[in-house]
Amino acid sequence: MEKLLICFDVDGTLIDDTVFIWQTLHDKMNTDPIEREYWANAYWTGKITYEQWAQKDVEMWIKMRVNRSHLLLAIEALKPMQGALETINILHKQSHYLGIISGSLDIALDQAIPDYKTLFDYVFLNHLVFDDADMLKGVIPTPFDIEHKASGLRKMAHELNMPMNRTVFIGDNFNDIEVAKSAGCSIAFNCKSEELASVADHVVPGPDIRAVIPIIEQYWAGVTLKAR
Repeated sequence: MEKLLICFDVDGTLIDDTVFIWQTLHDKMNTDPIEREYWANAYWTGKITYEQWAQKDVEMWIKMRVNRSHLLLAIEALKPMQGALETINILHKQSHYLGIISGSLDIALDQAIPDYKTLFDYVFLNHLVFDDADMLKGVIPTPFDIEHKASGLRKMAHELNMPMNRTVFIGDNFNDIEVAKSAGCSIAFNCKSEELASVADHVVPGPDIRAVIPIIEQYWAGVTLKAR
């Protein structure tokens, strides 16, 4: 059977107990809400880029002399979404290509799904940078968040020489809308956005993400049949 490229969002999709990890960390670190709102508004009004927004947010933590241990302690309660590990392993055993396209932070996946780098063929998300003493020094922003998630999916498909009708995306929030429109099959899981629900091919309530497997398998069978 033809392989699929199956991509996941992270916060609220693969990871439970957070809607947006940036918000969770800011709340735990007690950063200035006025400054946070200022930079968020600067991004949404087009005054700064996504990369600059990520850097400004991380600079707030750097000023507080945050290290890796501080961040890990702040997110120690994070755990995989119910059924996430089983879902990933089932799809991996079926030899599908697996990807992550998210505006989350690598430290969140390090905490909740430590083996993610061996399970996924592609990982597009924000990476925090630490010095030799584990002090936070900066961030390498993902170029693929919000409307650019669709570009990330197309990049993966292009590198795999795979048509878009063999791509699947699973996400939960407004920043998954554009990629949901681009994927061959889109699944709004544990959905928090009415607009995402309106454009997705399937809407699946939480909390168990294993519920997406029959949908993917049905789509996989249909794509394979059409390819014959």
